[in-house]
Amino acid sequence: MLQKTKKSTNFTTHNDNFDKRKRKMKTLVFASNNAHKLEEIRAILGEKYEVKSLKDIGCEVDIPETGTTFRENALQKARYVKEHFGFDCFADDSGLQVEALGGEPGVYSARYAVKNGRQVTADNKDDANMNVLLEKLANEENRRACFRTSVALIYEGEEHFFDGIVEGHLIREKRGTGGFGYDPLFIPDGYDKTFAELGTEVKNGISHRARAVAQLAEFLRSV
Repeated sequence: MLQKTKKSTNFTTHNDNFDKRKRKMKTLVFASNNAHKLEEIRAILGEKYEVKSLKDIGCEVDIPETGTTFRENALQKARYVKEHFGFDCFADDSGLQVEALGGEPGVYSARYAVKNGRQVTADNKDDANMNVLLEKLANEENRRACFRTSVALIYEGEEHFFDGIVEGHLIREKRGTGGFGYDPLFIPDGYDKTFAELGTEVKNGISHRARAVAQLAEFLRSV
C-alpha cells in the first residue's frame, strides 16, 4: 500500500510540473494554416512557445496579401490577427526570386500559375507553379535564384522584422519528394541535392525560413 501511495504521489507531482511548464509557455499565433510551415516553425522554436495556427484560434478568413514586398504582406497578416483576435502574432511571407526573370515569382510565388492564366486546384498548385517556372526558363542558361522570407512579429505592442535568404540555382526537372512549393527545383549553394531531397532536418537548418525564424527565436529568448 505504501508503494502504491508513493507512486500515485509522484504521478501527481509529474502532472503538476507539466501543467506548470505549460502555463509558463508563451502563446504565439503563427498566421498560417500551412501544415509544412507550422511543422518547420514548431521544430525551430522548440518547447518554450505554444505556437497556434489560424485554425487553432478560429480564424477562417483568407487574410489578404496585397503588399508589393514580403515584409508588407507578412505585417498585413500579423496585424489582422492582432486586431481581430488579440494574440501576439507573427506571420511570414516567403517566395522564390529568379535572377533571369527579374525577381519573379517573388510575392506571387504561391499563385504564380494563376497569375499566368493557368487553371489550378489545391492538389496540383505546386506542380502548376513549377511547370510555369520551368517553361519560362526553358531557354535560359542563368539559373541563379534565391528563396527569401520576411517574418513580421507583433509582440507586446511592438512590431519587429526578421529576414532570411538562401542562395542557389534551379535545375531543369523536379527531383525529390520532400518539402513543398519549389523545393524539388532548388539546390542551395554548397549542396548537390534539392531542398526536396535534403530532408526536413537539413532543410530546417539552412533554409530561408529557418534563418529568419532563428532570428525570431533569438529575439524571443532575449525578451
